[in-house]
Amino acid sequence: MNAPTNAADFAIPFAVPTSRWDDSAAASMSPAELLLYRSNLLGSDLTVTNFGGGNTSAKIMETDPLTGEQVEVLWVKGSGGDIGSMKLDGFATLYQDKLLSLEKHYGGEQDDDKMVGYLPHCTFNLNSRAASIDTPLHSLLPFAHVDHVHPDAIIALAASSGGEAATKEIWGGKIGWLGWKRPGYTLGVQLRDYVKANPGIEGVMLAGHGIICWADTAKGCYEHTVQLIADAASYLNAKLAGKPAFGGRKVAPNPDRAAIAADLMPRLRGFMTGARSKLGHFSDDAEALEFVGSVDFERLAALGTSCPDHFLRTKIAPLTLDPARLQDDAYLAQKIEDYRKLYSAYYERCKRGNSPAMRDSNPVVVLVPGIGRFTFATDKTTARLAGEFYGNAINVMRGSEAIGDYIALDEQEAFDIEYWLLEEAKLQRMPKPKPLVGKIALVTGGAGGIGAATAARLMADGACVMLADRDAAAVEEVRAGFARQFGKDVVRAAVVDVTDEAQVQSAFDACAREFGGLDILVANAGIASSAPIEETTVALWRKNYDVLAEGYFLTARAAFPMMKRMKEQGGTSIVFIGSKNGVAAATNASAYASAKAAANHLARCLALEGAPSGIRVNVVNPDAVIKGSKIWDGDWRKERAGAHGIDSGKELEEHYRQRSMLKRDVLPSDIAEAVYFLASDMSAKSTGNMINVDAGNAQAFTR
Repeated sequence: MNAPTNAADFAIPFAVPTSRWDDSAAASMSPAELLLYRSNLLGSDLTVTNFGGGNTSAKIMETDPLTGEQVEVLWVKGSGGDIGSMKLDGFATLYQDKLLSLEKHYGGEQDDDKMVGYLPHCTFNLNSRAASIDTPLHSLLPFAHVDHVHPDAIIALAASSGGEAATKEIWGGKIGWLGWKRPGYTLGVQLRDYVKANPGIEGVMLAGHGIICWADTAKGCYEHTVQLIADAASYLNAKLAGKPAFGGRKVAPNPDRAAIAADLMPRLRGFMTGARSKLGHFSDDAEALEFVGSVDFERLAALGTSCPDHFLRTKIAPLTLDPARLQDDAYLAQKIEDYRKLYSAYYERCKRGNSPAMRDSNPVVVLVPGIGRFTFATDKTTARLAGEFYGNAINVMRGSEAIGDYIALDEQEAFDIEYWLLEEAKLQRMPKPKPLVGKIALVTGGAGGIGAATAARLMADGACVMLADRDAAAVEEVRAGFARQFGKDVVRAAVVDVTDEAQVQSAFDACAREFGGLDILVANAGIASSAPIEETTVALWRKNYDVLAEGYFLTARAAFPMMKRMKEQGGTSIVFIGSKNGVAAATNASAYASAKAAANHLARCLALEGAPSGIRVNVVNPDAVIKGSKIWDGDWRKERAGAHGIDSGKELEEHYRQRSMLKRDVLPSDIAEAVYFLASDMSAKSTGNMINVDAGNAQAFTR
């Protein structure tokens, strides 16, 4: 082990939160709005709680819509919500007196699931928001405002053999301690009875869960919660100060880890067979590198996570890989297969008579010393959140080990949470995934009319998209718009000149690193030129071939290695955006038309070459896509108008409309629909084909 020599070798400290309450903002708020304000403040601060984690409540007097009388109503975060981003409709509202009367139906721990079934009968004002499993923790306590959160510093105490002693040392008996109990009505009863037996306490640490605390006002509750977290963080930081975490450093961060990640992720993704392909997320943040490079890494990783919120996102344990063997495909395939066998054995050991069928047995978290943390899931957001939750687990382990031994969830308890019938029912209620969820696309010319329309069409059905375009400002503007429309997780952008081999490879590496690989390539980046042959310079000729032929070659060549990895997951698709002029001669466009013809034939060659690896290659041939097109905004418009002897304004659009057999405009969205068909499983048995989207042109009929 190397002795610590600089700050990078010392333990990373816990963030210490401070109050962000604004009295002026809160002054005019209703009681419900104050609850929302407090919740959003807590949930938007990742030093306080994780995404989707924690719950808040307030007992508020409301007018009963049936009797007109004032009744006490419990407002509590609803099932599946996120306190950081929720609105008022994210709270379940329930009659407090009815919630208290439920105890007559409770006969012991065996009734926990049954008690959840009674919660809808307590609904106030026909609120459709389902109450969460933690509702009894709030309803059974006699306090007006209750917060239950599980930030890293708190869970570090709750998941350590020294946690109970540390709790007494930090708060001098003002915060109590309850041993582990799975969330549910029984925990609520135990908590209520504990608080009743210990008058004067200000909160309770729930082993393995987090902390629950209360106050008489919304502001008081918020500031109490923040202060308790700050106390825990400061205490742990003092214990960690000047010391290496996890036994010290064993493996230093690899300076080439970004390139290694780009190479590794498509291979891991390819070996993770299942009903749907995976999306990946890579992180080499300081916490991940500190953990995976440490002496205690293998010991702690094998234990898995502690907090139920962490565990549900990350599975029973991560897969760890030897950084010296990452180029060995046989090794990687065997490690993933071994993990699936271990997971199956865990399922068989722990399953109950009524347990749901075993779910996906592939690893969610993959850890590599010197490289970082990889997470895989069926969609990008879930993969990212799994990584963030495992990052929380790393922080918990660091703190727990500073005051004792880290304690993970008991295996049977972990299984009973993962395969809880209530959790299964929640999963079954989720909508069916969109057709392209789990698919990754790269679209060149992504900032242009056809490219942007195509990207939007693919994302609308669930795909993740890497936009590649040479115009940095334009592609960033398009990316930002799509991030607002579809969510920031599913879209990235790269500045790429498709004639530059290094830039092309860099874009594909970025796609692999950001999403995990590639399933769909749309080669769309293009130019257009028009000139009589005697006025066509060598430079103009080469420019057309550089972009329209060599550019398509370079992007397809970069795509093939990643796409070959996905043969067992149903194969992949390359779509070239060709042109009517690639199959029909055009006046004064020999360079453009012949380059498009070369690209069309390249597609047919690649269809032959890619078929054994499940790579389909097809072409969409547009014609006269004028609206929304960057190409038609420039000289090409004037040049084509001149070639036809007409005005370049509205007369040009009318010319092309009337020239078509169907007398209709062709729009970027029309091309996008054809691309979607060829990229999706609707055309799973089609390769080497061309689809003309030109409103009908007899010259372009394929022969």
